[in-house]
Amino acid sequence: MKRTLLVYAFSTLFLLPSFGGSEKGVSLLKYVNPFVGTTNFGTTNPGAVCPNGMMSVVPFNVMGSDDNKYDKDARWWSTPYEYHNCFFTGYSHVNLSGVGCPELGSLLLMPTTGELSVDYKEYGSRYKDEQASPGYYSNVLTRYNVKTEVTATARTGVSRFTFPAGQSHVLLNLGEGLTNETGAYLRRVSDTEYVGMKLLGTFCYNPQAVFPIYFVMRVNKQPSACGYWKKQRPMTGVEAEWDPDNGRYKLYTRYHKEIAGDDIGVFLSFDTQEGEQVEVQMGVSFVSIENARLNLEKEQGGKDFGRILAEARARWEEDLSRILVEGGTEEEKKVFYTALYHTLIHPNILQDVNGEYPAMESNEIRTVQGDRYTVFSLWDTYRNVHQLLTLVYPERQLQMVRSMLDMYREHGWLPKWELYGRETLTMEGDPAIPVIVDTWLKGLRDFDIDLAYEAMYKSATLPGAENLLRPDNDDYLSLGYVPLREQYDNSVSHALEYYIADYSLSLLADALGKEALAQGRKADAKKYQSDARLFYNRSLGYKHYYSKESGTFRPILPDGGFYSPFNPRQGENFEPSPGFHEGCAWNYTFYVPHDVKGLMRLMGGQKPFVEKLQRVFDEGLYDPANEPDIAYAHLFSYVKGEEWRTQKEIRRLLQQYFKNAPDGIPGNDDTGTMSTWAIFNMMGFYPDCPGAPYYTLSTPVFDRVVIRLDPKVWGRDRLVIETERPSSEALYIRQMELGGKKLSTYRISHEELLKGGTLKFILR
Repeated sequence: MKRTLLVYAFSTLFLLPSFGGSEKGVSLLKYVNPFVGTTNFGTTNPGAVCPNGMMSVVPFNVMGSDDNKYDKDARWWSTPYEYHNCFFTGYSHVNLSGVGCPELGSLLLMPTTGELSVDYKEYGSRYKDEQASPGYYSNVLTRYNVKTEVTATARTGVSRFTFPAGQSHVLLNLGEGLTNETGAYLRRVSDTEYVGMKLLGTFCYNPQAVFPIYFVMRVNKQPSACGYWKKQRPMTGVEAEWDPDNGRYKLYTRYHKEIAGDDIGVFLSFDTQEGEQVEVQMGVSFVSIENARLNLEKEQGGKDFGRILAEARARWEEDLSRILVEGGTEEEKKVFYTALYHTLIHPNILQDVNGEYPAMESNEIRTVQGDRYTVFSLWDTYRNVHQLLTLVYPERQLQMVRSMLDMYREHGWLPKWELYGRETLTMEGDPAIPVIVDTWLKGLRDFDIDLAYEAMYKSATLPGAENLLRPDNDDYLSLGYVPLREQYDNSVSHALEYYIADYSLSLLADALGKEALAQGRKADAKKYQSDARLFYNRSLGYKHYYSKESGTFRPILPDGGFYSPFNPRQGENFEPSPGFHEGCAWNYTFYVPHDVKGLMRLMGGQKPFVEKLQRVFDEGLYDPANEPDIAYAHLFSYVKGEEWRTQKEIRRLLQQYFKNAPDGIPGNDDTGTMSTWAIFNMMGFYPDCPGAPYYTLSTPVFDRVVIRLDPKVWGRDRLVIETERPSSEALYIRQMELGGKKLSTYRISHEELLKGGTLKFILR
């Protein structure tokens, strides 16, 4: 199959904003390759989506044919699309990007020609001439000679199918998709409009995380015939309307009321002329069919495909242009801007155009002022995504924090891994705490910090039986660690996450105590100061896990002894590992970003620490595709004279694992987390301790980076990073300057960076 990156094919449809482009008059969209991450378990997709939009329209190619004649080696992961697959069965509406569990990916829209078939194992097609750019995807279905194109608004999608002459069809399949849930409903409003609901959920095996998606589908051409289908066992002895070629699928050609079931759909047939185009609009809502219709009318009313596409591209141009880069190679620019594109997909909005949204873990419908966000994959994104949003897109980050606090108001808990108003409880820890603390400490404070502190204090202190976020809190509070009570209970991973959350909470308590003292609220100040000491001391409990014998963290048994026999490399290939989740002891042993110097002392000092850390990289013990160790390379810079190792390893990791290719992300993008790792490190700084408002510096990839800032938030309109290099091969930093003054440390605060305004690297 031929795949090409669509580069500004619709440039005549809108004018570039005056700030757009890394070079004058150049669209940044040319540097985005949506096929990056679509294999090698990246689980991204090349579909059409707007920045942080609810809707995405994605080619669905992970269902093979009945006899697998098209796709005998089809890869089935947690994504609607895999780069090497070739059997297309439609476009799915509303999808997830970069996640490790399958979900959503339903409402499959498929064009066909010739004799009608409604069995996806029969009607699928190979395809060619794929094109993708921000807000757009297209291919040609070779079986039918149909060109398909899709684009999107924030809450709606539109598909344009260019048919040959003859009998043509549009199928909406509600039975297949990525979700583990079944059940759907359809109702005909007119020959050109259908509405309905599909049940979604059970993400990552949580049977209670279930929710509906409502839709309105419209076509812009009167069909010659239309009807429903339903999958069921053939009836015997009863006259029924059967198409013998459709096997288990019953066609309803005269019945036009409502229909419901686990595997249903609607077909619309057309008599088309050569090159005739049929457009299909799809509006969705997580509240009601009425809201799906309202979303469709407000966002697509009076607009054709070209205008909707132009508006989507303009939104991407605006968002991408908040960071402008100069220098570097064309490939490096594509890696950078594609990563920024992926980072701006999730979290995404949940509310409809009228502000209504489904409240957290309830059947209540509420109305939000501003945006309500969803898809909080916080175990991933608390490490870097929200730090990037805070700096570059602060208006969005504020709304995300407010969304988290509204979830607490509605449900009684901050989110852990929230999905469309349901808590999936995926992964571990208490990851909302570092996000909220980091946001507040950096100066974004237009949210209820007292409520936030109440929510964080609750999860940090309640007993395990009452604690949704920390179910093993009894051991953690009484012992200072979580013992291994079942062989694969992830106890060490849980505790390490709690230590980071508690350290973040100690920073916030300390800052609130100082504020209270300055305002003369002595009683409040005393309480906060006491909390700060409590949570800080708790955060040091990681020391219990360090085993001198293995030289790593090691699970602790209920009797206080270390688990034995113990292999610190068990789990490095994602096999089960006692005490550790999705990794081995080496992937977690340096995961103490809040007390690196304390960890050094445990290991015998700076020299053994550096040697052991270097061993992680030299012996292949570093996992670039999972979160716990992604900041390891930055830890060298905590040791004076060893900063060069950070610079060397970061550049090597970028070159080895991040490419302008389908396998250009080292594993699950995790809703933008891996992409954000690349973004920060290509710019030359990284937030290696979640919750702490600091960055560790390293060698930038580009000669000049300009981050457009909101002056009302940050007091200046830009942050500039400049690099002088004697040659393109120069890697190591000889000197740094901040605000024109020589900089002697490789770790600076967020406040210092913004106050300086210009960060300059001089390489050797």
